[in-house]
Amino acid sequence: MIGGLLLIPILYALTQPLLQFLKRRHRQISVRTLSNLYWYHMIFVGIYYTYALFRNSDSHAYFNNASYPELHWFDLLSTGTRFVEWIAFPFVKFLFFNYEMTMVLFGFFGYIGFVFFYVFFKDNLRLKIRYQGYDVVNLLMFLPNMHFWTSSLGKGSVVFCGIGLLVYGLTFPGKRWVSLCLGGFLTYFVRPHIFFATMIGMGVSFFLGKEKMPLYQKFLTVSIGLGLSIFIYDELVVYLRLDEDNVWESFINNTEFIGGQLQHAGSAVDMQAYSLPVKLFTFWFRPLFIDAPNVLGVFISAENLFYLIYFSKIFHKDFLTFIRTAPAMVKMSAVVFLSISFSMTFVMSNLGIIIRQKSMIMYFMFFVVVAFLDWKKSRAVERRRKKLRYAQAPSRLEVDRLPS
Repeated sequence: MIGGLLLIPILYALTQPLLQFLKRRHRQISVRTLSNLYWYHMIFVGIYYTYALFRNSDSHAYFNNASYPELHWFDLLSTGTRFVEWIAFPFVKFLFFNYEMTMVLFGFFGYIGFVFFYVFFKDNLRLKIRYQGYDVVNLLMFLPNMHFWTSSLGKGSVVFCGIGLLVYGLTFPGKRWVSLCLGGFLTYFVRPHIFFATMIGMGVSFFLGKEKMPLYQKFLTVSIGLGLSIFIYDELVVYLRLDEDNVWESFINNTEFIGGQLQHAGSAVDMQAYSLPVKLFTFWFRPLFIDAPNVLGVFISAENLFYLIYFSKIFHKDFLTFIRTAPAMVKMSAVVFLSISFSMTFVMSNLGIIIRQKSMIMYFMFFVVVAFLDWKKSRAVERRRKKLRYAQAPSRLEVDRLPS
């Protein structure tokens, strides 16, 4: 445990040059907020570590398999569980990290995901949206459930880090290719279907986005996104255990089987019997107090209620106008969020697993909503400016009376 505690301030010191580097390129970000976010996230590393001591956590298996691997290091480089062991291997075998130190390290990966999601939000918003005097983006970065599932040795922290780097890189692919490649690498090897959905979303969004760019560049971007998707298609089919000759039927059969298996776990819900709208509502917003499975579920329900209230902001007459003219990053976020949510509703039948899985994609929904609020506020500011200019402009009679 001492090694883990010592590693926390060491990693904090290592984050400071990164935060200063980002600050020089993005004046609107707050280094103080991101520093406070680090310590906040590390509290959840401690909470998850305590939780794992009394529960059958996958983190123990990851650490044991990295300590005594059946394969050589690069033989572990494959999608899914093995990839987490591949990342942990050099730290455990060569740097002699114990379990606590490895937990802190992977919690740090989760924190990096928050850093780049924060910069992504600030980079793509024009105004500062406030709620009760607090910056909404800051509030979104401190949601407890998002930190809990990204603070341990496991897939959650790595894929969240990868997605954060990926969306940050996608904002300016030509200038941020290092972030784009690293984020794509991590996302693909942990969750290929997330990477697949992001590439599709990127292609669609750049083609339909309102950004002024030559048509050939749009076609080039779409071609790259679709090309990468086609390139990983075979790997994705194998990863999802689908029949290449009948993808849809095998997908339905697999989801029914997995759903049935998950029904035997605690906090199961009968997703197979729900309509699509109820499935989506369940995936996004449940548990909601009345179906909270335990004390932890009550706290999660409070956060889900916040999600529900926040999501309700898009039910506004101007939202369709906004989404039609929205920038590429907004359209990409909407496509990724909806496509992954749709696929997950066919697989998930257990609230505990739903809570964990949706943490990967909720920031896409948050970004769409806050971008809409930013757009509405910008329009209101512009209208006030026009009224002010009109009120201050001299009347035609006054103009006629001005000396020539």
